Amino acid sequence: MSSTCKRGITHSGPFWRAESPGGVGVAERPAAAAAGPDRNPSSPGPQAAALGTAATGLLRLSGVVQDSIVDGPGLRLAVFAQGCPHLCPGCHNPQTHAAGGGQVWRIDDILAKLRSNPLLDGVTLSGGEPFAQAPAMAELARRAKGLGHHVMTYTGYTYERLLAGAEANPGWRELLEETDVLVDGPFVLGRRSLELRFRGSANQRLLDVPASLRQGRPVLWEPPED
Repeated sequence: MSSTCKRGITHSGPFWRAESPGGVGVAERPAAAAAGPDRNPSSPGPQAAALGTAATGLLRLSGVVQDSIVDGPGLRLAVFAQGCPHLCPGCHNPQTHAAGGGQVWRIDDILAKLRSNPLLDGVTLSGGEPFAQAPAMAELARRAKGLGHHVMTYTGYTYERLLAGAEANPGWRELLEETDVLVDGPFVLGRRSLELRFRGSANQRLLDVPASLRQGRPVLWEPPED
């Protein structure tokens, strides 16, 4: 599974490795979900409170990959949001586009997976569009950082668009502030390149968010050498 249409490259493992709690308002599922993803018997029902808010602690996800090596530096827990307004041509994860697809996850259950693997270096928020569920994604990022983990977030928006829209969109500023590295911009099929690390097309940037916020301008982030 790749990290959303923003990347357009193939994950080291097939999408059906994503794990999700079953039976919660599923409109779309990974092709091989029947192969036996993890089940969460305590998963909230489809009438649960609104998703994507910090208060409910619920997210609608396409899936979670527990041992990604392509969604950021080191070994990472990759969280794929369900729902995307960008619909980039050539997106590698079109199954993440429908807002009503995927399954409902509790933030606590995602953090439990994070705690269960001491080898993980960080969390990657991808999708889909994480900023479509920004308040709850910000809460997940905040709590992951509290456990000492690096947070990388993919978005089809540009950094400048996120700043400009932060006042009108709850959670945008908070998710930016909890993000260490932002991969910004839509996937552009005509600028696709397999040579780019952690990106799918040349228009996208790897941004050091804390430095960018401090300096009042986008500051590029250089990935560590392998």
